[in-house]
Amino acid sequence: MTGTQKRPDRGEETTQDPRTTERRNGRGAASAVQSVDRAVSVLEILARHGEAGVTEIAEELDVHKSTAFRLLGVLENRGLVAQAKDRGKYYLGAGVLRLAGAAAVRLDISQEGVPICREVADELGETVNIAVHDDDAAVNIMQARGTASVTAQNWLGRRTPLHATSSGKVLFAHLPPTLREGLLARPLPRFTDHTLTGAAMLRAELETVIEQGYATTVEELELGLAAVAAPVRAHDGKVIAAISVSGPVYRLNSDRLPEVAKRTVAAGAELSRRMGYGF
Repeated sequence: MTGTQKRPDRGEETTQDPRTTERRNGRGAASAVQSVDRAVSVLEILARHGEAGVTEIAEELDVHKSTAFRLLGVLENRGLVAQAKDRGKYYLGAGVLRLAGAAAVRLDISQEGVPICREVADELGETVNIAVHDDDAAVNIMQARGTASVTAQNWLGRRTPLHATSSGKVLFAHLPPTLREGLLARPLPRFTDHTLTGAAMLRAELETVIEQGYATTVEELELGLAAVAAPVRAHDGKVIAAISVSGPVYRLNSDRLPEVAKRTVAAGAELSRRMGYGF
C-alpha cells in the first residue's frame, strides 16, 4: 500500500500512488505559470498598443477569446486593466501606476546616481553630490570627485543647512508650502556675510529656484566655496533629491556658473529618468 487518503464525499479510505498526485500537481503548477505568463503578456500588449480588444489580445496570445476574456477579467478585478465602455477595448488601469510607484520608491537613488555623478565629475573636474532632505537639513548620500577636486573635503554623510547650500535650496524650495513656511519662520543661522537669513529674501530666492530650475550658492556656507544644484524627481514628479556640483569660487565663477548649471540640470533630468520620471 503506497498511501491512503479519504474521499471527501464518502469518507472511506482509498489507495493512491503519490506519483499520480505529483504528476497532477506538476501539470497544475505548469498551468498556473502559463496563466501568469499570459497575464503579463496582456499587460505588455496594452502597454505597447495603448488599448486593445479581446479579439486582438487573443490573436496576439494565440489563445481562444474565452481565455483572453478570463485573463482580462482577473486583471480588471485587480485594477491592472480597465475597459473603455464606449468602445469595449481595454487599457492599463491605475493599479499599474500603484505597482510602478512602489517599485520606484525602492530604487536606490545613490546607486542609480553613481554613473551620472562620476560622468559629471570627470567632465567638469569638480565635486558632485546627491543630497536628500532630512528635517531641517540636506544629507549628502553620494559623492564623486573630479580631477580638479582631489583635495576637496568629504561631504558624504554630512548634514548641511537647507538655506545655505545649493542642494538645500532645491530641497527647501520644493517642500510642501506649510513645511516650507514653518522652516522659514525659524531663526536661520548665518555662516558668512553672504548667507541669506531673512525670511522674505530667502522666500524670494526659493521662488527663483523653482522658476529657473536650479539653485546656486556663492560663499553662503563657506568662504571660497560655490555650488549649483538641480532637482531629482521620482516617477510622480515629486522632488526626492538634489544633485550638485561644487568647487572653489575661482573655478566656479560668474562666467562658468551658467555652463555648470546647464550640465547639472541635465544630470538631474537623467537621474530623474532613471528614477521613473517621464514614463
